[in-house]
Amino acid sequence: MSSTPVYPTPGTTRIVAGESARPKRKRTTEIAVAVGLALLIGAGAAVASTTSRNNDGAAAPAAGTSPATELRLGYFGNITHGPALVGVSKGFIAKELGQTKLSTQVFNAGPAAIEALNAGAIDATYIGPNPAINSFVKSKGESVSIVAGAASGGAQLVVRPDITSPAELRGKKLATPQLGGTQDVALRAWLGKQGYRTSPDGGGDVTINPTDNAQTLKLFQDGKLDGAWLPEPWASRLVLQAGAKVLVDEKDLWDGSLSGKPGEFPTTVLIVNKKFAAEHPDTVKSLLKGHVESVDWLAKAPAGEKAGVLNAALKESGGASLAADVVDRSLKNIVFTVDPLAGTYQKLLQDGVDAGTTKQADINGIFDLTALNAVVPAKTSAHGLGKD
Repeated sequence: MSSTPVYPTPGTTRIVAGESARPKRKRTTEIAVAVGLALLIGAGAAVASTTSRNNDGAAAPAAGTSPATELRLGYFGNITHGPALVGVSKGFIAKELGQTKLSTQVFNAGPAAIEALNAGAIDATYIGPNPAINSFVKSKGESVSIVAGAASGGAQLVVRPDITSPAELRGKKLATPQLGGTQDVALRAWLGKQGYRTSPDGGGDVTINPTDNAQTLKLFQDGKLDGAWLPEPWASRLVLQAGAKVLVDEKDLWDGSLSGKPGEFPTTVLIVNKKFAAEHPDTVKSLLKGHVESVDWLAKAPAGEKAGVLNAALKESGGASLAADVVDRSLKNIVFTVDPLAGTYQKLLQDGVDAGTTKQADINGIFDLTALNAVVPAKTSAHGLGKD
């Protein structure tokens, strides 16, 4: 299958906190969107604002339950967001949306994407489960619905080679992509089980510094970090390009009793703004059709073609391609799936509570898998936490 997109791929403007935007194309509309989004989500959000495959300006989403005029979709420049990378670059999502305009924004981590979604800057996003849980809890169930899974696995704690056991982490400095993100919660929960005390402000027995992934690589190479809990491809980049070793592969912490299969845990899910979903159910169903097509393609594509398409999409979204061995190692650690593995969410919630980033709450209703189950033959269960 050719890697040529069915529809032209949008151009990308990447904005990182502390830096000015450097768009590939100087369009007034792109600059306005980028500046507006940066103001909405605040400092610390790494965002790329992307123009649509259409050249004309977008109108506001139509009222009622008609298809939306525009769908604004967020995702990360990570291989764990493979269905988004493929769905956008190969045009699967745009094709299914039909006349609905697709625009995209690229984030560094989940809390920034949630902030943009809650501010009305995006309508849906690929994201880790813990920021989705946190948003649902804070809004008392009014903000988002998880509508599908996207990826399982692909997260590791990688450290300096001289660190050989958890007992050697006391006093060390570790990084995660962002406070309250899925990897941040996983690290804090795991450290707690090792007897270490941590706090969201960075204090405790082990220092945890939320850091942009690219900066984490540089800081580790410079000897300013002792390790990091990261999603792919960043875990592989630290191992292959900076000499790190794996201390914890997160898949080893999941025995299958909650997910149904040993080693499976949700890394990436697809969520939508509840108001948008209520007003535009057909658009959500179209988005899911494109998402399912992307996951199917990732399952069936030859390894070389899959790596090539993902690498090209990563370059488009993040500005640089990856070494072939990094892509290959990353893909070996990830399972792409439309199942959000809902049986794991009570544990994920408790991990967030233990980490101090989430409040104890009832998360019944966090899933709405009805549209997913309308477009795939096998039913996906919400495990009592919503509609299926």
